[in-house]
Amino acid sequence: MLDCHCHLDRYPRPIAIAEEAARRGVFVVAVTHLPSHFEMGLGHACRLPSVRLALGLHPLAVESHARELARFQSLLRHTSFVGEVGLDFSREGKASADNQLESFEFVVRSVAEAGAKVMSLHSRGAEAKVLRVLRDYGLTGAIFHWFSGSPTDIDRIAEAGHYFSINPQMTFSAKGRAIIERIPVDRVLTETDGPYSKVRGAPAQPWDVAIVENHLATTWGRSREDVAAQIWTNFRRMIEPVRQQGGVAGDFSGPSSLSPQ
Repeated sequence: MLDCHCHLDRYPRPIAIAEEAARRGVFVVAVTHLPSHFEMGLGHACRLPSVRLALGLHPLAVESHARELARFQSLLRHTSFVGEVGLDFSREGKASADNQLESFEFVVRSVAEAGAKVMSLHSRGAEAKVLRVLRDYGLTGAIFHWFSGSPTDIDRIAEAGHYFSINPQMTFSAKGRAIIERIPVDRVLTETDGPYSKVRGAPAQPWDVAIVENHLATTWGRSREDVAAQIWTNFRRMIEPVRQQGGVAGDFSGPSSLSPQ
């Protein structure tokens, strides 16, 4: 199974969660809020073969961005995974929209200059703007995590060569299910966004991606085994540019080592 967007460092016992996820056959992309968080987690993640640590600059942590930008750029060479980054123009983030945009353009420009990376994107209320920035810098193959935009946005994002990661909480709402049905099969990935998303009132765990696989099996009219194979096919296609680049030194054996558990 694949959890391509999980805030592993936000659980009370992240190492225990990571070890249990590995035992259950879940590969985890552990996103972070800030470069300093990535830096703190790097030593731990290197000892977890089923985890890849992603370098983040969360839009709602914008008050910390100015002192973190240089660290983001210096740490980028240590990983092929970038996230959580993006924009939040919802009520919660609207007041800082201009500063967020400046930071996000810095991130995307840095990634474009560094070469192929896997990017997990926050886009709440800013889906079209996130897509426009990616286009401006010629980036494709990014992941729009927990997408909540319009059907038209889904079509445009998919046509531009990007992906969507689906979490269990999306399967529990009518809006979420409608979004899932709209996304092309070859553009779907699985995530939990744990511990922020919930399953039966409790924080989602990496192995709760099984809920998404079961929902997709019903939606697509396919077996869960076929769904799991499709998800890994999509993921491998997405990381192929990174694989061709040979990975990045210090990236926990590099993306060429990824395989379904």
